[in-house]
Parts: sequence; C-alpha cells; structure tokens
Amino acid sequence: MRRRDLLALPLALTGPISKRIVLISGDDEYRSEEGLPQLAKILFKRHRFACDALNSDRPTNLSGLEVLQYADLMVLFVRFRDLPDEQMKHIVKYVESGRPIVGLRTATHAFNLKSSPTYARYSWNSKTWDGGFGRQVLGETWIDHHGEHGKQSTRGIVVKGAEQHPILRGIHDGDIWGPTDVYEVRLPLPGDCRPLVLGQVLSGMHPDDPPVEGKPNDPMMPIAWTKTYKQARIFTTTMGASQDLLSEGLRRLIVNACYWAVGLDTHIPAKTNVDLVGEYHPTPFGFRDAQK
Repeated sequence: MRRRDLLALPLALTGPISKRIVLISGDDEYRSEEGLPQLAKILFKRHRFACDALNSDRPTNLSGLEVLQYADLMVLFVRFRDLPDEQMKHIVKYVESGRPIVGLRTATHAFNLKSSPTYARYSWNSKTWDGGFGRQVLGETWIDHHGEHGKQSTRGIVVKGAEQHPILRGIHDGDIWGPTDVYEVRLPLPGDCRPLVLGQVLSGMHPDDPPVEGKPNDPMMPIAWTKTYKQARIFTTTMGASQDLLSEGLRRLIVNACYWAVGLDTHIPAKTNVDLVGEYHPTPFGFRDAQK
C-alpha cells in the first residue's frame, strides 16, 4: 500500500526548507501504518518538508522504494521484513550512500532476510555483521522487552549532560510518555552512540503512574540516541508506536530529530510546533491486520 498521493510534494519548495523525507511503515504490531502518515502530515503542514509515505502491507513486500533515490532522509519503522532483492536493494543503496536515517521502535529489528543471500547481513540476527542493520547502522538490534509488555509504560528522562543537544530543544523530563514498554539494549551502546533519553519503567499504563522500584530502573535503558554511519547522522528511538505519538513530547523529539538528521540544527525552534493534523485516533498496539 502506498500513500504518496496524499503527501508528496515537488522537490523544489519555497522557504528555508527543501528537504524530502521518505517515511516507511510496516511492523504488524505497533500500528506504524497509522502513526507515520500522521507524522508525515506534521512534517509537511507544520514544517514544509516534502514527504512520501510508504507502507509494507505484508512481510515480503514493500513497493515504491524507488523514491529513496530522491530522499534526503529515511524514517524507518518496519519489523522483520523479508524483502526480495529487487526491493531491498533500494534500502541498501540508500543506507550505504551515507544519507541520514531516523529509526523508530522496531527498526532495530527491521529485517529478517531468510530468502536473500545478497543482503542477508542486514538481518537482525546476523552473525557475520554483528546484529545486522539494527546494531551496525542504528546502534542496537532486538534483544528483549525490558519493561513488562502491555502492563508497564515508559516515561522519558533526559540524560544528564545532554540537555543542550538540538534534538532535545523544548523537551524536559516527563514530557515524553508512551504506553509501549522499554526495550532492552546492551550497555554501553556501541561505537559513537550518544544516549539522549532514558526510559523510566512505570508501574502501570498511565503517565502519572510511579516508577517501578529496583532493577528495571537501575540502570535505566536508553530509549533515544544518536550515532553516525558512513558520516551520516543517525537517530534511533525505541518508542514511536501510533499510541506513543499522542505524546506531544515524543512528537517533538522525532520532528527535532528529522531537522537534526538533515543538518538543519539551527532551524529547530525553541518549542517545535508538533500539533496533530486532522483527526488522529490511533489503534491500541497488538497483532492484527494493518489499518488501511
């Protein structure tokens, strides 16, 4: 399923921003096919980025990837995709070209390439390229749930010393909250990863629930960080489900990250406008058919 007709703009725009973002959804659980079109609308309506939204309607198909040749930024939210070589080659060409990436939630385990010896190293559990695309490009692959899935939600706590990072402009402790749980990551994160936000595991599914005592929050896991790959700016957050995007703080984090990723740090406002565009009533996460 493709949604470019709703969001595509000409490459040449007026105003200070003329960057094109391709947003790719397809995770089967966290309703990325609902969340990413809303994010694209915000990026277009509020910030004048040109946006193309693509959706993988099943694990073995993701049509329309040819548009990546024109992209200044790829925003990726897919899970365990086993794409044919003729589709996967467009993603690999983009990644290896050294252009920036924003990875959301299950992008850490985006690919499970059982039928492609050509690009098998991109798989989430690659042994030849430790952790595949997730760990090598984004900074981590799938390990496990850290919070209790469906019972413990996540509050964002800004990493001490990172408060002045452009991505965190206008964001403070507690601004970020989501009903999805914290993912486990191996500490420390590899290479030049720089944690920006930690995930405080809450005892329930409401933003004002108290944090869980003991080990789940000692230490807290990073839920947002930056990295580079082939000199490209990379931002990853293990949040981003469609329900998570009801959090103004999380929307601001992701939109700020898009500015930062394409080198527009100085254009990030003191408090970025991330108001929802139109009606937005995301479906609770869970495995079911993608929302059309």
